[in-house]
Amino acid sequence: MSWKDYLTERQSAHLEDFRTFLSIPSISAQPAHRDDVRQAAEWLAARFKQAGFLQAEVLPSAGHPVVLAEYCPYPDKPTVLFYGHYDVQPADNPERWNSPPFEPTVVDGRIVARGASDMKGQVMAFLLAAEALIASGQLQLNVKALIEGEEEISSPSLPAFIEQHKERLRCDMIINGDSGQLSETVPLLGLGVRGICGLEFDLTGPGHDLHSGTWGGQVQNPLHAMAELIASLHNPDGSVAVKGFYDDVEPLSPELRAWYQKIPWNEEEMRQKLGVSEFYGEAGYGPWERTTGRPTLEVNGMWGGYTGPGGMTVIPSTAHAKITCRLVPNQDPDKIVSLVKAHLETHLPIGVRLTVRVKESGARAFRMRADHPGCVAAREVLAELYGVPPVETMFGGSVPILGTLKQMLGHDPVSFGFGLEDELIHSPNEFFRLSSFEKGKRGYAMLLTRLAH
Repeated sequence: MSWKDYLTERQSAHLEDFRTFLSIPSISAQPAHRDDVRQAAEWLAARFKQAGFLQAEVLPSAGHPVVLAEYCPYPDKPTVLFYGHYDVQPADNPERWNSPPFEPTVVDGRIVARGASDMKGQVMAFLLAAEALIASGQLQLNVKALIEGEEEISSPSLPAFIEQHKERLRCDMIINGDSGQLSETVPLLGLGVRGICGLEFDLTGPGHDLHSGTWGGQVQNPLHAMAELIASLHNPDGSVAVKGFYDDVEPLSPELRAWYQKIPWNEEEMRQKLGVSEFYGEAGYGPWERTTGRPTLEVNGMWGGYTGPGGMTVIPSTAHAKITCRLVPNQDPDKIVSLVKAHLETHLPIGVRLTVRVKESGARAFRMRADHPGCVAAREVLAELYGVPPVETMFGGSVPILGTLKQMLGHDPVSFGFGLEDELIHSPNEFFRLSSFEKGKRGYAMLLTRLAH
């Protein structure tokens, strides 16, 4: 039996396995779900064993456990390491979900559940592709899978885990499954991701909430101060106003800018998909340059005061905000955090006190060569799978562990995944197209087959 026939005959069973995996609320950010995270790891390790992997273990880390699976029967053949994660984002605001987030529901060719696209669908597609190749006797190279449980909280325990298990993780190539395609019909070959750093801060005014009628106009309102401070972070032209923010950023070369202009972009279609009336960003740059080639600073949340039903006439004691920055090559996450902190201190309105906490594990931007052997193989597979050559670009998001994998294991991770931008990752009603699930299984099988030759 060929691997293609194997996947076709077991399509229904594989979908049920996927649903079972999705039903486990493996939310790494919330301590209440620690047991669920471990349950997901144990289920996944058992499923790797069922797939024919010779070893599959749940190994401890300083935080959530890591699944390490190995199929390495060939001492004289190369080894490919697949990286992924089994943890998911929180699923707060259940009233905004059309169905319970951990009760996977298939609607219009889509499976709706938290973690469906990011990235349990990618992990299952890889696992099932390897299973099909093993079962059909067509997996002719060594394969390892490193599936962590902390990606959604910036992988704090993984570097130490890799250092501890470096010998077992030795490989000749790394595939990063935490990736995606441009659309249902146009493939994408990712050549890098932006870096990231982040912080959160509080503004404190009076020692307790005050009556706004008695003290309004006399005492600084921390919410007013927060609005003023947040507004100071950007210039009117959309650029970041933090002093020194762009110091280490290399200008985009004419060749690179010409390359960016070749990437398709339908502004009207994209605005409708995103539900925005018009786009806004750093002046002088096109959409792909803004979202992948330039650094950014975004406020991810700000809150304070009374937000319940009705009114409550107070001047709140505190206001809060969270910020993340996406970085490009040569920018140092620690330096950028220091610059943002200095800006907040310099522009602090009168009458409030500032407290800053660094919350994100910083990561540098990651870039790789387009002629890397893994990229060449991925390009060929995607062209065959979709019938058109892939668009080649960088991703605007961040996968902090990519730089760590390169540094510690000595290989550039090749991004090869099948999620799509509109699949509501990190939002209510996250979904994964069943067509992408099937494409992913075929794509991983084709890639592993090509890499073996």
